[in-house]
Formats: sequence, structure tokens, C-alpha cells
Amino acid sequence: MKKWLVPVLIIGVIIFAGYRWAVGFNNTAVKLNENISESWGNVQTAYQRRGDLIGNLVNTVKGASDFEKSTLTAVINARAKATSVTIDPTNITPQQLANFNKAQGGLSGALKSLLVTVERYPELKANQNFLKLQDELASTENQILTARTRFNEATKPYNTHVKTFPNSILAGLFNFEGKAYFDAEPGSDKAPEVKFDFDKKD
Repeated sequence: MKKWLVPVLIIGVIIFAGYRWAVGFNNTAVKLNENISESWGNVQTAYQRRGDLIGNLVNTVKGASDFEKSTLTAVINARAKATSVTIDPTNITPQQLANFNKAQGGLSGALKSLLVTVERYPELKANQNFLKLQDELASTENQILTARTRFNEATKPYNTHVKTFPNSILAGLFNFEGKAYFDAEPGSDKAPEVKFDFDKKD
């Protein structure tokens, strides 16, 4: 073998190994990113279901005589704000997810206030449609929790893949950035304050 072939072969092997590494990194990153997009779709579906149920709940509550309009208005406004916050699953930043979480947390708080207020209205507590909506909302909250957990589970291997060295070098070249995780909704660490107006007259 001619001596000049040795360095050529070495360089060729290095180039081929680098190519294989780059292709493997890219394909794995794309696959993991698609898993995140799928998980995010499930999160959105769960929140969409909650928004639809809350809309039906509000319409049912409107039928109750003398129900506090301010409570309903707060829920309606919070629902509108929550549904207006959208995220591109291919570019989920910590700030975007924080804004989404804050809006959904505001809706959760308004909904809790609504359900507490309902305690003052016996006709609503006996309304079968309202009771069914309450049960469906409770089930949907569990679906949301599951979807959020699975989103975080899908995000972790992707972040590990693109942030660990030496993959982080290729991540920068191929524009693969780390994704944000779901945190607890604002105020979820505090128990909701429940107040009953015992002086309220029927």
C-alpha cells in the first residue's frame, strides 16, 4: 500500500464517522421532537375539552335565578384568555409555557370560585346536567394532569439528547434547542380559600 493512501483512508474514516454521527444525532432529535409534538397535542386536546365543558357549565349556571354575575363574568373572561394563548409545539420556550400555564391557572382559580359559589344554590346542586358536567370536569382535570406528565416525560429524553456533550455541538449547528417543562400552575401550592356567606338570604 502506498504511503499517501494511509492519511487519505484515515481522513475518509473520520469524515464517514462524523457523517454517521451527524445523521444519527439529527434523526434521533427529529424523532424525539415529534414525540414532544404528539404529547403537546394531547395536552391541548385535554385543555380544549375542559374549555368546552366550562362553556356548557356556564350556560347551565346562567339558568339559576340571582346567580352572581361577577362570578360568571370572571369564569368567562378567564376562559377567553386561556383559549387565546397558543404555543407552537416546534418552538416551546420557557416563557411561552409560563404564559400558557398562567392563563390556565387563572381559569382554574375562576372555576374553583364558581363551584364554591354554587354551594349556595340548591337548585343547581340538584340539577342533573350540572352534576354530570361536574363529574366530567373532574375526569378532565385528571386527563390534563396525565397529559402534562407525559409531555414532561417526552421532553426529558429530547433535552438530554440535545444538551449533553458532544451532541450539544451539533444541536447548535442544526438549531435544536432545549424544550421547557410544565411546572405546577400558579398558586397550586396553596389550598383554595373557601368562604360561605351564611348571612345571605334566599
